[in-house]
Amino acid sequence: LLDPLALPDLSALAPPMADPAIEKIFHASEYDLICLRRDFGWKVKPLFDTMVAARTLGLPQMGLAALLETYFNVKMNKRHQRADWAQRPLLPDQVDYARMDTHFLIPLRARLAGQLQANGCWAEAAEEFERLTQMDGAAAAEFDAASFWRVSGARDLTPRQAAILRELYVYRENVARRLDRPPFKVMSEATLMALAQATVHTANDLKAMPGMTDGQIRRHGAQIVQAVARGRQAPVQRPPRAERHDEALLDRYDRLRRWRKQKAQERGVESDVIMPREVLWALAGAGPQSLAELERVTELGPVRRAKYGQEILEVLSKKGKHGA
Repeated sequence: LLDPLALPDLSALAPPMADPAIEKIFHASEYDLICLRRDFGWKVKPLFDTMVAARTLGLPQMGLAALLETYFNVKMNKRHQRADWAQRPLLPDQVDYARMDTHFLIPLRARLAGQLQANGCWAEAAEEFERLTQMDGAAAAEFDAASFWRVSGARDLTPRQAAILRELYVYRENVARRLDRPPFKVMSEATLMALAQATVHTANDLKAMPGMTDGQIRRHGAQIVQAVARGRQAPVQRPPRAERHDEALLDRYDRLRRWRKQKAQERGVESDVIMPREVLWALAGAGPQSLAELERVTELGPVRRAKYGQEILEVLSKKGKHGA
């Protein structure tokens, strides 16, 4: 185990992370890869992501704990997932948890890779692994306060509640960056929504809030009360108008979306395993009518193009309600 908070310099890890002869095994790598690219400039490849492999196979449970129990009859203590990993020294059972978190990744990779090969899904998973290695850390470095509208339920708030949510959202982001941890580890979106809709005037009011632990109240109580107060004084917030798309483009996207849903149901996988949403938008925007035009949609990737290309062209060739 390496402790990144104890080591003054992690640059020795850069060469093996980029070495094409060394496969790096992660579980749910996307956020880790963004942070490693953003904070250290590392490009991690080649990659095997055990969660991506499980999703590609359509396994019913894709969390690491569930996979370890399924394949190795190992049960992990999930209570450590929400532990304060920035606190030192780590408790002995935290160290054991961290060790077990990676101990089975190599044999798990072997089991999943064998299933991918047997099911004819290896190339598809490998293309997704490669896509993940191209993640740009710059996007994570740029914080847009208006992205609070992406919080589930935000558009159902009153304009005043939305202003409070915005202040809480900005506060959470600032804390997350200072502690170098994902925002959801600081406070869940459900807690932010509950705070935005509650009547909070003192830290004592937080004790009845769902999702607020005693530790969170000690660490964040005063600042949360201040953020809520700022939200009460700030300009009200109303949802931005949705970007208007060409009706023909929306028709193409809807046809592709319905096709993707059908393919996912046939395979027993989530829809984005068939194709990520950004790829659907790229296809809808380009509207390719031939294999040559389809090849110019670089977001699609050669494996998905070979597997689904003809079907995509057939879907796009059908006339929608707007004649395109």
